[in-house]
Amino acid sequence: MNNDIPAHVPGGQGEVMAHAVDACVHCGFCLPACPTYALLGDEMDSPRGRIILMKEVLEGGLPLMDAAPHLDRCLGCMGCVTACPSGVPYGELITAFRGWSEPQRQRSPLDRVKRYAILKALPAPKLFSVAARIGQFAKPLAPVLPDVLRSPLDLLPEHVPAMQPSAKLTPAKGQKRGRVAFLVGCAQQALAPNFNAATLRVLARNGIEVVVPDGQGCCGAAALHTGARGEALKLVRANLDAFDPDDYDAILSNAAGCGAGLKEYPMVLHGEPDEARARAFAGKVMDISEYLNGLLLDGTLEPVVPASKPLKVAYHDACHLAHAQGVKAAPRALLRHIPGVTVLEVPEGDLCCGSAGTYNLEQPELATQLGVRKAKHILSTTPDLIASGNIGCHTQIQSHVRRQHSAVPVMHTVEVLDLAYRGEL
Repeated sequence: MNNDIPAHVPGGQGEVMAHAVDACVHCGFCLPACPTYALLGDEMDSPRGRIILMKEVLEGGLPLMDAAPHLDRCLGCMGCVTACPSGVPYGELITAFRGWSEPQRQRSPLDRVKRYAILKALPAPKLFSVAARIGQFAKPLAPVLPDVLRSPLDLLPEHVPAMQPSAKLTPAKGQKRGRVAFLVGCAQQALAPNFNAATLRVLARNGIEVVVPDGQGCCGAAALHTGARGEALKLVRANLDAFDPDDYDAILSNAAGCGAGLKEYPMVLHGEPDEARARAFAGKVMDISEYLNGLLLDGTLEPVVPASKPLKVAYHDACHLAHAQGVKAAPRALLRHIPGVTVLEVPEGDLCCGSAGTYNLEQPELATQLGVRKAKHILSTTPDLIASGNIGCHTQIQSHVRRQHSAVPVMHTVEVLDLAYRGEL
């Protein structure tokens, strides 16, 4: 699609957006892959429609506030990227656009307070943990509270576990076969600390030394994808300072959204002095399932104890793992590596569960519709266990599965593998 975006938005981010718009040929393959189009059936709530809206706004032909409702409803799930035969980097476009447009937005005082609270609490695990614990006492009041307060309370688990700080160095057990750095994440330290504990145990069991570098922090994805570019840049540069890619075989994340965010660093810094450093960093970033599957393919992954009985595991593809990072086979291969485990495919498995970072807090009605839809499809497979690879999906799916009166456990893929190694599956 021809455009003159760089003339209106000079600099690296203008080039990023122009390249994405130029790649779109209006074929429409993205429409059935888009969750909001599936729910609303509106062309302007599809990737193709949103690309046109962003082009018109960037070129000055359409007021931002006319396009904003449709653009705000985009989950950023990247389902359209997988479906697109032309390779349109839609994620780069919507992310760069939000960073460019947010300073021009006129938001209500309540909306500004909500966004401020989200962006301050999510990157701070201790603060988030305190807020979650306070929220436990307010949960009984959720039905009578406004959406802005009810939505986060509905997502809280029945029990908020104690945080488990990750060791700065976890030595390899037996022969040392590798050395990796690990991003410990933010909200999951408060909501699901066993994700990290299981990750460290499994890596150590396989002879991998794990370093948790000082100075690391939030990956910046939440800030970046909500348009808070200035805040995101601080977090990005702090992580580039904390992780020296030359010191490690890989830089690992066990949260799909965080891993995808880390891989976006070159795009975020396109045209800036740190771009080369960001590329070297992103080149080492891997999801935990991707890294462990590499050991499996090499024949060096340690054998596990078979499941105590046949176990049906419904695997949910986190959007930022399957679509943004293109990792689909690895987690399934790891689950199938466990004798006695059958991996179940979920109907509409490529469609987002509605979590999408802060989406279920900012667009609770649409997020709820998607959450209900996802939970019904998962439970239709009659699983013994549900596995995924992202804290947002875990929280969303667990919440909606429980609302449908099901007690099926929801776990991270690496937690399942960890239980198998310990003979507790």
